[in-house]
Amino acid sequence: MALSSPISQPSYFHNITSSLFFAGGGVNGNSSNCGSNRTTTLMRSRANNNYRSKNSSLLPKIYPCSPLLRQHPNAFFSSDFNLRWGRRDSSTSNILVSVASAADVLLDEAVEQAQLPKGDTWSIHKFGGTCVGSSDRIKNVAEIIVKDESERKLVVVSAMSKVTDMMYDLINKAQSRDDSYITALDAVLEKHKLTALDLLEGDDLAGFLSSLRDDVNNLKAMLRAIHIAGHATESFSDFVVGHGELWSAQMLAAVVRKNGVDANWMDTRKVLIVTPTSSNQVDPDYLESGKRLEKWYSENPSKTIIATGFIASTPQDIPTTLKRDGSDFSAAIMGALFRAGQVTIWTDVDGVYSADPRKVSEAVILEKLSYQEAWEMSYFGANVLHPRTIIPVMRYDIPIVIRNIFNLSAPGTMICRPLVSETENGQKLESPVKGFATIDNLALVNVEGTGMAGVPGTASAIFGAVKDVGANVIMISQASSEHSVCFAVPEKEVKAVAEALEARFRQALAAGRLSQVAVIPNCSILAAVGQKMASTPGVSATLFNALAKANINVRAIAQGCSEYNITVVVRREDCIRALRAVHSRFYLSQTTIAMGIIGPGLIGGTLLDQLRDQAAVLKEKFNIDLRVMGITGSRKMLLSDKGIDLSRWRELQSELGEKADLETFVHHVHGKHFIPNTVLVDCTADSVVASHYYEWLRRGIHVVTPNKKANSGPLEQYLKLRALQRRSYTHYFYEATVGAGLPIISTLQGLNVTGDKILRIEGIFSGTLSYIFNNFAGARAFSEVVKAAKEAGYTEPDPRDDLSGTDVARKVIILAREAGLKLELSDIPIENLVPEPLRAVTSPEEFLQQLPQFDQDLAKRRQEAEDSGEVLRYVGVVDVENGKGTVELRRYKKEDPFAQLSGSDNIIAFTTERYKKQPLIVRGPGAGAEVTAAGVFSDILRLASYLGAPS
Repeated sequence: MALSSPISQPSYFHNITSSLFFAGGGVNGNSSNCGSNRTTTLMRSRANNNYRSKNSSLLPKIYPCSPLLRQHPNAFFSSDFNLRWGRRDSSTSNILVSVASAADVLLDEAVEQAQLPKGDTWSIHKFGGTCVGSSDRIKNVAEIIVKDESERKLVVVSAMSKVTDMMYDLINKAQSRDDSYITALDAVLEKHKLTALDLLEGDDLAGFLSSLRDDVNNLKAMLRAIHIAGHATESFSDFVVGHGELWSAQMLAAVVRKNGVDANWMDTRKVLIVTPTSSNQVDPDYLESGKRLEKWYSENPSKTIIATGFIASTPQDIPTTLKRDGSDFSAAIMGALFRAGQVTIWTDVDGVYSADPRKVSEAVILEKLSYQEAWEMSYFGANVLHPRTIIPVMRYDIPIVIRNIFNLSAPGTMICRPLVSETENGQKLESPVKGFATIDNLALVNVEGTGMAGVPGTASAIFGAVKDVGANVIMISQASSEHSVCFAVPEKEVKAVAEALEARFRQALAAGRLSQVAVIPNCSILAAVGQKMASTPGVSATLFNALAKANINVRAIAQGCSEYNITVVVRREDCIRALRAVHSRFYLSQTTIAMGIIGPGLIGGTLLDQLRDQAAVLKEKFNIDLRVMGITGSRKMLLSDKGIDLSRWRELQSELGEKADLETFVHHVHGKHFIPNTVLVDCTADSVVASHYYEWLRRGIHVVTPNKKANSGPLEQYLKLRALQRRSYTHYFYEATVGAGLPIISTLQGLNVTGDKILRIEGIFSGTLSYIFNNFAGARAFSEVVKAAKEAGYTEPDPRDDLSGTDVARKVIILAREAGLKLELSDIPIENLVPEPLRAVTSPEEFLQQLPQFDQDLAKRRQEAEDSGEVLRYVGVVDVENGKGTVELRRYKKEDPFAQLSGSDNIIAFTTERYKKQPLIVRGPGAGAEVTAAGVFSDILRLASYLGAPS
């Protein structure tokens, strides 16, 4: 059954709306009573905009200067009186003609005076469905409108939240012959009725409810027709769906008037004229729309206009819509028609983000975007604006501002012509990439073959076949060799595309001119957008470096010559990781470092406290952003996605810590975010942890450690580790392995790289043994000094770990290898100060209890040294010339620098070709948690410097 749509007749709407005036005014619908059709039109329009039942009160507003109306208030309607009663009075008729003629003149003057002003005095606001989703929110919108100090305002309003979906649901139910459309329509009626009851009162309320009931009754009749036919034309659907905007505009206008601001509401179907296209879009007819706007304004002059969004009419006056996101489009078109100073789009977010904040927690609000940047980002799926929204305002350089109605303090994002960027001493301060966007659920189609090269029309044939199946090509990539063409289409369309291509090129495929039409499913597009990309070298390199470090494989690349965007295709499962990786690379400081602390014991805990105290200063003054993403001990680990609050790390680890797992810990610190750099800080003395360094470095994770086990372990593993470090861009720092906070490793490396030749390294490397032998003087027994050192916290829990000399030997091996010697730990002769019988004693307490029995030997050696004017010192020696190392107890003259130490100080002497006569000496505290942690901290800052932090 075919339906003849009454909405195709313009008079259908005019009759419905004009009846609002005559039904309440007592003028019987006869336009001749008003002297002229134009007068009637103006009166009707006024009535429609204000929903007043006492419409005669509008007359003074229409003709405020008319003396004839003041002198003969009833003459305006006398013709109708005479016709009704069959009497005609020529004098009265003459008066009527005079009044009518005078009215015509006055109306012409009024129209001339009410010519549409254009320019910066107008500001355009658009409020979406969320903004007017309830009576409270409509009041809030009205308050914003009233407080806007612009001279003239036009407000585009959407339907209340969910109403458009409800209206589409009505149509779907009706054409599915589901009788529940009736109750669904009643729900729509009830929603607006309750909202009106909460907002309006008096004549405004009565007029709106009357109009609402009339509209709903008409909709019921139309939906009934659709129900019978089982089908709805697009015109029917557009007419039904557009009612949500009509109702919200009328209510908002009434609330604005209630707040003391005179406001008219505009049914934009009478103004905006658009031509539907074949691609489910519409093209505005700006010339005709401008004419109709001029006419509308001449009949409804107002400094505040509340206009319906989303809806318009065709050139044949058939109601239509601007499709999804149409209200934004309406606002942009109105901005262009009014040549407005600004278009503000009110929404529920603070502005345009640099990336989807649901996917990238580090996303930031962009202060400004160029039209082209906003266009590109919206095309690639960013929640900005529909690309077509930008077109009308671009022509007149009208800025668009995106603002949050729920956070008026947020300035939002301005979309405008690109401005000269802020500079400081000529250096650009803003990122060349403004934002990133993604499109999911795509497939790549690759048409490949040697027969394509140099053959005219191949691309045309390919994309002609794609067009024939109605598929949308999102991205195209072709190598200069013309050997293949690759393009992305929505995954739901790829099957039809592949079949069309195989049919089109069946002969070429059979003959081998084309080798394949391949489909790569499960793809996503990632686009980097920025107008400054064109003038900034290295943007592509930075982008692809970030993807490479995140272990993301790029399937295809596209970049236009305008360089506003770089587009890459990646696997769908890699898309979010890729987005986070590139966003972090461009938006976080290059010296933002994700840190994982392994071993929060004495040294690790002290380091965390030092980081806590200094982190803010480093970020503010040096642009170094250190974020501890995880802390793990042997039993518990604490993980965070954004960074652990170091003021409470002990408390948090106790309360929120989970079972420790080193692999999970590393994956979290390095893989669960995309901060540009990751460093693992190993504060343990564990050889198992040290055995992971190679793998961590290979994965691009920097390593900082005071743990000596890796550099003093098996030579083969050490050489492998150092070879990897030299050929990669990953850093491995271990200054604190030898002298705690003393610059021993860096001094040795500096001597090496500047070409000096190392001859000998000699030093007191153990703070514990330095303390013991500095205090082993006079009549004090060795066992007494060892016990005192343990009680003071200078020794390990078991003092034998210090007295055995193994720790010193490890430091000797580290320095020997740094100097170029290939020695194993077993190659170093060590003088063990633990008496042979006590080496197997089970407990430290038992060891200390039995140690006095062996004091005599060391007391004798001390006495012999003192008799010769010497002191005992436990030293390590690297004899580079002879390729060996030793750890032993030696005697030094009292005037020697090694004899003049105090406390737990270390001393290291470098004898080189340049420092042969007088060795280069490094001296200072070489033990203790504070200085060791400070040495580790210094390495972390050294890493930051290598990564680009200011020096």
